[in-house]
Amino acid sequence: MTRILVVEDEAAIARALADDFRAQGYDVELASDGPTGLERARTDPFDLLVLDVMLPGKDGFDVCRDLRRAGVRTPILMLTAKTHEAEKVLGLELGADDYVTKPYSRRELQARVKALLRRAAGDAPETFRLGDVEVDFARGEVRRGGVVVDLTPLEFKVLAAFVRRPGRVLTRQQLLDEAWGRDLFVTERVVDNQVNNLRKKLEADPAHPRYLVTVPGQGYRLDASE
Repeated sequence: MTRILVVEDEAAIARALADDFRAQGYDVELASDGPTGLERARTDPFDLLVLDVMLPGKDGFDVCRDLRRAGVRTPILMLTAKTHEAEKVLGLELGADDYVTKPYSRRELQARVKALLRRAAGDAPETFRLGDVEVDFARGEVRRGGVVVDLTPLEFKVLAAFVRRPGRVLTRQQLLDEAWGRDLFVTERVVDNQVNNLRKKLEADPAHPRYLVTVPGQGYRLDASE
């Protein structure tokens, strides 16, 4: 059974989330503060973490950051009453996979949960190789020549988008949708920056990339063939 950890300090909202998820057939556990949620997510296997931003003891941003630093790759859906774009971007940069703003639509929340669970269930291989680069989705890390490469959560998401569609051209808008979300306003220039960062970390010659190739006028393509 799919297991969801809900970290929410408002009891009425937590109960409503739990009832809704259980009605969909999920196994749900609740935590009402940041430190408890962090400990539960680090020590027990969950399929999804629904994480409120405003929490006692440790806020959702800190919980998200600490989980990713600890190597926990459980998909994280942030639940927030804040609507500023910069705060949504911060959550994604810290490693969150998606977000829903309060007051939320039940149908939208259900759709986003299902999308995250589908994505985590296997639309990317467990490991993927690019020459001496190995992308290990099970461990949530990238190694080059056997040495772990320090990727940011957003860099990892962009790389995962390419790995899911090797050999296909991805537009900047498609990459934005994959890594940042469909309803977040971010300029396409940030995609170029992320791709350039990945090239510096993964390519033997970043100025003449072999794997992350620019397709003029269209976007980028992952050439995975040797």
